[in-house]
Amino acid sequence: MMRKKLMAASVGLAAGALLLSACTSSTDSEGSTSADGAQPVELELWQNSTTGDGMQYWEDMAAAFHEANPNVTVNVTSIQNEDMDGKLQTALNSGDAPDIFMARGGGKLADVVAAGQVMDLSDKLSADTMDALSGALGAFMIDGKYYGVPTAVLPEGFFYSQDVFDAAGISSTPKTLDELNGAVDKLKAAGYQPIAVGAQDAWPAGHWYYNFALRQCSQDVMNEAATTRTFDDPCWLRAGEDLADFVATNPFNEGFLTTSAQQGAGSSAGLLANRLAGMELMGAWDPGVIASLTPDEQPLPDLAWFPFPEIDGGDGTPGAMMGGADGYACYVDAPAECVDFLEFISTQENQEKYAAAFQTIPANKYAQESSVTDPALSNLLTAYNDAPYVMLWLDTMYGQNVGNALNVAVVDLLAGSGTAQDLVDAVNEAAAQES
Repeated sequence: MMRKKLMAASVGLAAGALLLSACTSSTDSEGSTSADGAQPVELELWQNSTTGDGMQYWEDMAAAFHEANPNVTVNVTSIQNEDMDGKLQTALNSGDAPDIFMARGGGKLADVVAAGQVMDLSDKLSADTMDALSGALGAFMIDGKYYGVPTAVLPEGFFYSQDVFDAAGISSTPKTLDELNGAVDKLKAAGYQPIAVGAQDAWPAGHWYYNFALRQCSQDVMNEAATTRTFDDPCWLRAGEDLADFVATNPFNEGFLTTSAQQGAGSSAGLLANRLAGMELMGAWDPGVIASLTPDEQPLPDLAWFPFPEIDGGDGTPGAMMGGADGYACYVDAPAECVDFLEFISTQENQEKYAAAFQTIPANKYAQESSVTDPALSNLLTAYNDAPYVMLWLDTMYGQNVGNALNVAVVDLLAGSGTAQDLVDAVNEAAAQES
C-alpha cells in the first residue's frame, strides 16, 4: 500500500478514493433533454496517450461514463505528450480550454491556479476518493486546496534488461556511482549501448540533473527552491559538476542528443525494448512504453529496475527518490459533471483498468494492492513506499518557465556547449524574469 506523499513547498498532504457521485444537470443553449430527462452535457477531455491500450482506455472510460450517465458525453482528444504543455497553455490563455485536462501538480499547476484557470476540488471530492488517493493527492495541493486528482504515481529510477546485464557480466545492480560507471564499461565491452537517453525531447536529459541534485541537495534546499525558484545553494552547482563528469565518460547511446524518448524503435525506450541498450533512467510509465515498442508489442519479460545510485558527500538523504504523478484537473468553468468524471476514473475498478492499460502504478492505493504484480514495478513501488521522501520532478515543481530553462540548460551541458555554472545561471535568469 502506498503511504508516501510527493514533496514540494507548494504541495501538501491529502487523502483520496473514488465513487461515482450523483451527476448534477446543466442546460444547453436550446434547453433540450436526453432520454432520461436530464439536460445533455458535453465534456472535452485532453489526454496524452495517442496509440494502443492507453488511448483505448480513455475511449472506454468515456463510453462507460456515458452509459452510467446518458446525458453526459465525453469527447476524447489525444495529444502527443511532448506537445501537451504548449497546446494546453495556449488553450488556457485563450479561454478556450478543455473541460478536463492533464495535470502533474507542482509549480506548473500552481501557475494555472494563480491564473484562475482551474477548478478548486477541495469541497467536491468524496471521502472515499480522499481515502483511496491519499498520499498521491499531495501533488495536486496548492496552498491547502486540491486542484486535480492523480491517476498514476510515477517514481523513477533505472529500468534495465536483465538479459543484457547477464550477457555483459553484470552480476548485481549498481548501488554507487563508481559501480554504475563499472556497469557502463561492461556494457560497452559487450557491444551494447550502455544507457539510452532521449535528449531530443529535453526533459529526459533534465531528469539526469534532477537525480544528481537529489543526491547533492537536502530536502529543505529543494523545497525552498520551489518558492524562490532559484538555485543559490552550492549543491546545485555540485550536481551539475557531477553530471558533467559523468557525461565525460560517454555513458549514453550514440546520437543521444537527437534521440527521442518514446516514439519508435529508435527512441531511448525503443533501444531498451529491442535490447540494444542496457538501461534507461525513467519513471514508472516506462514499462508500458517499452512494451509498445518490442517486436511483438508485448511487455519485455526480463525488464527489471534499480534506484539511482547513492553519492558520497551529498546532502540528500539516502533512499530519497525523484517522482511525480499524472492526473487530471477541471477547467474553472467546466460543468459539475467534470468532477463526477474525475471520481469515476479514480474508483478501484477503473484504476485497475488504468494500471493494466498503461502498465504502471495506479494512484488508488487499493488498486495498487490488486494490480501491481510486474516485478520491476513491484520493486519500484516498494522503494517508493520505503523512501524517506520523494521530490517532485524539478521542471514540474518549479513551473513551466523555469523548468523549461532548466531542461534546455541540461541538454546544453550534455552537448558540451554549456557548463554547470551556465546551468545554474540559466535557471536563476529564468526565475528573475518571472518576478
